[in-house]
Amino acid sequence: MNKINALFENKGDKKLLSLYFCAGCPTLNGTADVILTMQRRGIDMIEVGIPFSDPLADGPVIQNAATRALKNGMTLKTLFAQLQAIKNQVEIPLVMMGYLNPILHYGIENFCRSCREAGVSGAIIPDLPFDDYLRVVKPIADRYDLRIIMLITPETSEERIRLIDAQTGGFIYMVSSAAITGAQKSFDDEKQVYFRRIDGMKLRNPRMIGFGISNAQTLKAAHNYAEGAIIGSKFVTLLNEADGDADKALENLFSVLSR
Repeated sequence: MNKINALFENKGDKKLLSLYFCAGCPTLNGTADVILTMQRRGIDMIEVGIPFSDPLADGPVIQNAATRALKNGMTLKTLFAQLQAIKNQVEIPLVMMGYLNPILHYGIENFCRSCREAGVSGAIIPDLPFDDYLRVVKPIADRYDLRIIMLITPETSEERIRLIDAQTGGFIYMVSSAAITGAQKSFDDEKQVYFRRIDGMKLRNPRMIGFGISNAQTLKAAHNYAEGAIIGSKFVTLLNEADGDADKALENLFSVLSR
């Protein structure tokens, strides 16, 4: 069974925590240590960011991380080699997150094949049009047992959400607001109305809420309305501040989330 599906099937009442980091930042060769440290410290799922020069959905923190990673020499080929080297040690789901341009340059089929060879269970491609996903990407991804995770926002229509729910697997990524990534202190009433509305739709796929989760308050709100939460910018900031020491970054993150 795909590791993402197994995670949600076997989680029981547990609320999940997934973390994002940008591969190649702050150091080119830190990918394996960050992943294995997260796994050891109890993180349930990991989003591995593919650095790109024009990350449209991301705020300054992840933009800067991508720029630093590219300057360090990170490429998709290098990243897959790093992941393949630790494949047999990684038990939790890995999800690649990146933009369509570098994936197209690598080749859709090559990308899906490399994901399977490196033990990757899913991919999030924020700028992949849904029609292109259905027509081109889904048939290839299905052959390699790769889950393509789609994002929804407060502006996504119920019809489109139902279609995404019917045509994807793994989980649905609920973006907390139609904005770029970045930490927020709290989720206002409007966002919580959106969370309740999606919760009330009783979708087939589990949901994870991301964008803006950075403290106990936002984490609790996400856990109230979904199966789990995704933290990106806050962890990237802490990892940079710790000079790539994932243990120290996680210690600081857990401290922030418990206040």
